[in-house]
Amino acid sequence: MATEGLVTVEGRFDVTLTVEKLEKAIEAGGQTVFARIDHSEGARIAGFGLRPTFLLIFGNAKAGTPLMSDTRTIGVDLP
Repeated sequence: MATEGLVTVEGRFDVTLTVEKLEKAIEAGGQTVFARIDHSEGARIAGFGLRPTFLLIFGNAKAGTPLMSDTRTIGVDLP
């Protein structure tokens, strides 16, 4: 399902395993995982419940740094 550029796909594995597999695939493809944010853990700490929700921020510093050197605000679009 695509909504405003966001694509969601039903996975075959649970969320945690899917994120682990995705992280390994990103790294195997030569990219760097800069951050793994667990929104559900943040919600738990704040006293709320939230289904497992993760955000991976990844990219390639060799490709992104020259772009950001030229236009620093491009960092909003890059990790």
